[in-house]
Amino acid sequence: MLAQAQPSMSPAPASGLSAASLISLAAPARRAFLASLTDEEAALLWHDWRFWARPEQLPPPGDWSVWVLLAGRGFGKTRAGAEWLIAQHLHHRRRMTAAVGPTANDVRAVMIEGESGVLRIAPPWFRPAFRPALGKLLWPNGTETRLFSAAEPERLRGPNLEAAWCDELAAWGPLEEAWDNLELALRAAADPRIVATTTPKPRARLKAILADAATMVSRGSTYDNAANLAGKFLSRIERRYGRSRTGRQEIFAELLEEAEGALWKRAWIEAGRVARAPALARVAVAVDPAGAAGEGNDETGIVVGGVGEDGAGYVLADLSGRYTPDGWARAAIAAFVRHRADVIVAERNTGGAMVAATLKSAARAMCAEGALPSPELSLRTVFASRGKAARAEPVSALYEQGRVRHAGSFPALEDQLCTFEPGAGRTSPDRLDALVWLIAELMLSTRGPAGWRAADIQTGAARAAAEAPW
Repeated sequence: MLAQAQPSMSPAPASGLSAASLISLAAPARRAFLASLTDEEAALLWHDWRFWARPEQLPPPGDWSVWVLLAGRGFGKTRAGAEWLIAQHLHHRRRMTAAVGPTANDVRAVMIEGESGVLRIAPPWFRPAFRPALGKLLWPNGTETRLFSAAEPERLRGPNLEAAWCDELAAWGPLEEAWDNLELALRAAADPRIVATTTPKPRARLKAILADAATMVSRGSTYDNAANLAGKFLSRIERRYGRSRTGRQEIFAELLEEAEGALWKRAWIEAGRVARAPALARVAVAVDPAGAAGEGNDETGIVVGGVGEDGAGYVLADLSGRYTPDGWARAAIAAFVRHRADVIVAERNTGGAMVAATLKSAARAMCAEGALPSPELSLRTVFASRGKAARAEPVSALYEQGRVRHAGSFPALEDQLCTFEPGAGRTSPDRLDALVWLIAELMLSTRGPAGWRAADIQTGAARAAAEAPW
């Protein structure tokens, strides 16, 4: 009967009744109300989100541009976002919308096919056709939702959108670029809107979005949805996390400025920030290559910096991202030329001799293309013979002493610095790694200013350990 029901009546009960108020009725009154419904009315009520949702899961009234639902795990954020997207096509007749998640797999597995995804909760009479090969949802009324991965922000340049649902915004890798491209794509409607459902993380762009006057924010914790969560789950997370820092962020959705055990403090970075660097005595490009290319893999860290005549270190650029091997090599070499660097420092733990070979191959190709005057590069490969924390601590100490300054703002890099906790078992912070190699080369190394020529690169485990500054 549900599959044949049609939305021929208003989806909201005329009485304004909600699930909470229905539950509060005495059992006889509740049974009488339900018995009075026709099959069509029952079907409509079953799929009426305004009836079932908690107030904080519904979009706020008013003339907002962005609604951020900032809530803990299990709150029901995904359901709220999916229902909002359905409503944009069913009730607001949006012609073209977008669904954007951290990766393509997240979009499909969570936003579209997940337990609270669009295909699971859309009413039978308005269920879209999923075309994964095209990256689209095709709605029964001829409208369309385009599916995007934030890990591929360039794809957001082309579409002409009216509204968008963004899930787990704080987990987007290239958050700055993806958000900018999305906002610029919302140009097809007089009232474009974005809904972002996310657990908070201390991302600079997220904080800027929350502070914007055109943003409305709803907050909630895991416990707000306790009626729909397993009792054992709630007991376990309370026992394990409680009011710990992880619990405050992941359960109570507090936006914490930095990780409790992080080696860097935002106050250090802000205190040393400058608009531009002074004259530099030496410049380097540091590279921490990823093990493989693709949106599901780590980024390649590429950070540029120099040491000034005042003895301070200056971070000049963060060019990190997901590249092919030839792509990261070309990006590093282009930075080497643009910033007139003295040396490229590349970690070779991943890839061994292939790291140097990739850089030299890219240099020869760029020279043949006329993009590089000579294939000769000042290049040094380094081997991490000690743990990440041991390598990072001397560099964080330089920040604490005010001896390293950022010439500009590098939100993604700064987020990694201020959220990386040694021993926490989190994703390897590649931007941080590149920065550590950079500052170590510029400020903690005893080598001369010219660096090592490509022909002098050392090989072999023993010699690799001997050349490492750790």
